Amino acid sequence: MITPLFILSLIIGYFLILIGIAHWTGKEDTNESFFTANRNSPWYLVAFGMVGASLSGVTFISVPGWVESSQFTYFQVVMGYLVGYFVVAFVLLPIYYKNNLTSIYEYLNNRFGPQSHRAGAFFFFVSRVLGAAFRLFLVAIVLQQFIFDAWNVPFEFTVVLSILLIWVYTQKGGIKTIVFTDTLQTSLMILSVVLSIFYIQKAMNWTFFEFISSSELEPFKKIFVTDSLLSRNHFLKSFIGGAFVTICMTGLDQDMMQKNLSCRTLKDAQKNMVVFSFVLVFVTALFMILGALLFIYAKNAGIGLPLLDGQPKTDLLFPEIAFNGNLGIAVGVTFILGLIAAAYSSADSALTSLTTSFCIDFLHWKNYTPSAQKKLRKQVHIGMSLLLIAVVILFKYVLDRNVIDGLLTVAGYTYGPLLGLFAFGIFTTYQIKDRYVWAVVLGALLIISVFGSLDASVLGGYQLGYELLPLNGLLTFLGLILIRRKEH
Repeated sequence: MITPLFILSLIIGYFLILIGIAHWTGKEDTNESFFTANRNSPWYLVAFGMVGASLSGVTFISVPGWVESSQFTYFQVVMGYLVGYFVVAFVLLPIYYKNNLTSIYEYLNNRFGPQSHRAGAFFFFVSRVLGAAFRLFLVAIVLQQFIFDAWNVPFEFTVVLSILLIWVYTQKGGIKTIVFTDTLQTSLMILSVVLSIFYIQKAMNWTFFEFISSSELEPFKKIFVTDSLLSRNHFLKSFIGGAFVTICMTGLDQDMMQKNLSCRTLKDAQKNMVVFSFVLVFVTALFMILGALLFIYAKNAGIGLPLLDGQPKTDLLFPEIAFNGNLGIAVGVTFILGLIAAAYSSADSALTSLTTSFCIDFLHWKNYTPSAQKKLRKQVHIGMSLLLIAVVILFKYVLDRNVIDGLLTVAGYTYGPLLGLFAFGIFTTYQIKDRYVWAVVLGALLIISVFGSLDASVLGGYQLGYELLPLNGLLTFLGLILIRRKEH
């Protein structure tokens, strides 16, 4: 039987392995290994590990839970992701390697000036704090519901414990440790999904091909939405939005790029990105297949949706079936290991990238002596951990929608200014009046926030979706044209 104590024992054992890896990789405890892994990471490890970091606990639970309402239409967004990854590989990575960057927002300083640098870093900071907190929040509520509620442990303690464990194994090795821990965590996550699919099919006496051709799958099979451009998830809106989400949330995100910049050469980083993109598409498809299986199995077995604060929560269906669906201990064990792996493979790199960006982009890092830099890095690392704790706890009281949908919606607001700034820097030769850049990015953000809050009836029935992100970027781009310097 899977008891709270058994689950907790699994988690402790898992973290002991991570701490062992951290001890092995963090012996140097230098700023170079923490920030760039001495630019010596094997590209194939980075590629594989990035799958877990990109998917995270949000995908692990929320994508399967979303299948009931959205069917397989999320795959439209995933197809857009694939295009976006190629843009990252062949447009952005060459620029980052040419400039020998540690923080990618240093490019904005080189191109425009210090205010643009800070603006870019600020929007990454907000985006990554919210994104990491979304992911950790989802894992924390699962741990709370299936472990700590049995012992009347408060949610706040669950959050503190989760982030404390991440801090322990990242505080020395940083990105060098994460390249190796992410490889382990991605392996466990994929193993969990594959075994869950296998055991659920076995419980229903299906082969995979019988499942694919079954009548029970018919209600979930819809992928393309092409009937009305007014729909929020129309193919063009989803596909284009997905491409821009990837360009921003991967290519303009210090968290994801820090791993790429730890590769030995640009060619290695590009190989990493291309291989990673195809693996990610395949794994995301597995998650959607798992989602359909979960709802079919729940209906046949008479399992209702779990409740959170008295409301049905589709995000909790996967853990409910894994622990209480009579599928055997193997599913429960692989689920908890997969969930923890997925969650912490994104959260640990987020903590490291936030520390990196804050040190380099905000604290005038180069003005300190090497020993002072190391001390500052450790202090910032603790500070970022405390900030994540506060935001995750806050989410418990304000979050009211499907988590992955919320994450992508927030990205439309916070990554838009980054998209506009980098696009203007890459695709024009203009210089700008750097002191006015904050007025431009905040003005664009205000306009898109008002536009995004409009009811569909005001827009003639048009439902806004992920296109808010490129629109936000376009507004920022146009605003930068207004503050360009006149050429003499």
